[in-house]
Amino acid sequence: MTWKPHATVAVIVEDVQGRFLLVEEVSGGKVVFNQPAGHIEENEAVIDAVRRETLEETGWEVEPTYFLGLYTYKAPANGATYHRFCYAADAVRHVTDELDTGIIRAHWLSLPEIRELGNQLRSPMVVRCIEDYRNGRRFPLDVIVDEQT
Repeated sequence: MTWKPHATVAVIVEDVQGRFLLVEEVSGGKVVFNQPAGHIEENEAVIDAVRRETLEETGWEVEPTYFLGLYTYKAPANGATYHRFCYAADAVRHVTDELDTGIIRAHWLSLPEIRELGNQLRSPMVVRCIEDYRNGRRFPLDVIVDEQT
């Protein structure tokens, strides 16, 4: 059997009130909350996936500012391994209310509100990435060398 990890992006977007942009979505038949996130498409630059996924899932145009890290997570529900390229980004403007299939809506929530969601979070990576961001974890965007760009 060949091991096939999933390459994904996740995006931390904080507003001036200290709230974070999250997505309420249906996954595996249940409603969960996650950062704007998704798979990197074939021949797509990672940074472009950051912009695309955020726009598709929230209606917000964003500009990536920092790379936070590569997080590995093995989902107990399906046994799949996810390599999550997590970025911080600034919200530029809200451009549409039309969201991807499976997305219920976008929310701006404080970290305490996010923690209160508990098992409604898609994975523990949701809080972990926000905490790393809040603790000052930052790397320049060019730490990821991507020949697609």
